[in-house]
Amino acid sequence: MYDLDRIRADFPILSRQVHGKPLVYLDNGASAQKPRAVIDAVTRAYEHDYANVHRGLHTLSTIATEAYEAVRGKVARFLGAGEDEIVFTTGSTEGINMVSYAWAAPRLHPGDEIVLSLMEHHANIVPWHFLRERQGVVMKWVAPEADGSLPAEKVLEAVGPRTRLIAVTHMSNVLGTRVDVGAICRGARARGVPVLVDGSQGAVHAPVNVAEIGCDFYAITGHKLYGPSGSGAIFIARDRLAEMRPFLGGGDMIREVTCDSATYAEGYARMEAGTPGIVQQIGFGAALDYLGALGMGNVAAHEADLRDYALARFAGLNWLHLQGTAPGKGAIFSLTIDGAAHAHDISTILDQCGIAVRAGTHCAMPLLTHLGLTATARASFGLYNTRAEVDALVSGLELCHDLLG
Repeated sequence: MYDLDRIRADFPILSRQVHGKPLVYLDNGASAQKPRAVIDAVTRAYEHDYANVHRGLHTLSTIATEAYEAVRGKVARFLGAGEDEIVFTTGSTEGINMVSYAWAAPRLHPGDEIVLSLMEHHANIVPWHFLRERQGVVMKWVAPEADGSLPAEKVLEAVGPRTRLIAVTHMSNVLGTRVDVGAICRGARARGVPVLVDGSQGAVHAPVNVAEIGCDFYAITGHKLYGPSGSGAIFIARDRLAEMRPFLGGGDMIREVTCDSATYAEGYARMEAGTPGIVQQIGFGAALDYLGALGMGNVAAHEADLRDYALARFAGLNWLHLQGTAPGKGAIFSLTIDGAAHAHDISTILDQCGIAVRAGTHCAMPLLTHLGLTATARASFGLYNTRAEVDALVSGLELCHDLLG
């Protein structure tokens, strides 16, 4: 049973008020709130067990190392991968940049192509612009359909003889579109093209198994998965990991350093330089434990109910426009209102009602340009949100229309 009252009680911040109103937190697409289990794990690590990891022979270092490295196994199980295929990062942005610098840059040449969709977050755009600027790589764009869907065959049709990588989101952070990345990967593999999947949203809202998807890279970020900021990981298939040069230089990623040379560690270790986010990753592990106890299938079912309920409520508001109506979309709603209402004004009024939404381009400027918009207000739901909060959002939007429409 999905006990929503108990789940909400696990998140201390949900009991607070904003402007004298109960907090309705609908900015989960940007960053999710943290359950007590994560907060306690972080506090315990700092108060009782903190030390630097690896190579320390004293008790605290051993405890910290064991707790830190245990998270690698938790991430591997969460993604259906091998532990030796998990590289710790500060989040999806670092993971994608790692692939750009350490895998793509050494093997792409002027005129080589990267296929990506117009729905991508800037984190899955700007690293490829670096290669465009510095190496003459060509970025080939695939536009979504009018309803926001992205057919796999449309992505695969963009693949040509110079395509060296497909970089695609699993779920749009603006439209909520779920992309059939498995079908993309199957078609890409038949064409000999690797695929990077940005799982920043996809892994939050439904179960993920990278072996079934068949991707080469899959990036996730901890703070969207109810863990600390500065935590995350990327799945890198073993054969791709073996092809990568080191990303950062420093401690931990080396085997031997002399005045004349340096040799590097093998596998994921060569990609993890310096003192890592020890406590952040321990907190991330606690978040994955929490999600595992709930069951990602149960989370997905709860959010699907919220999505359907919200869509039904929105349907009665003929002055409200929803960007993205693809079948099976997630509970992410980018909204505009008829008249002079700007997204920033909508967000400000909703905030006075205690409702937290995001306003702007959502780090997806190419998509907003494609849609002919300069900004939207985005309400994004998570595992602790309720139907009553959908009702509160609708009431707040009605107030916005009365004041601004």
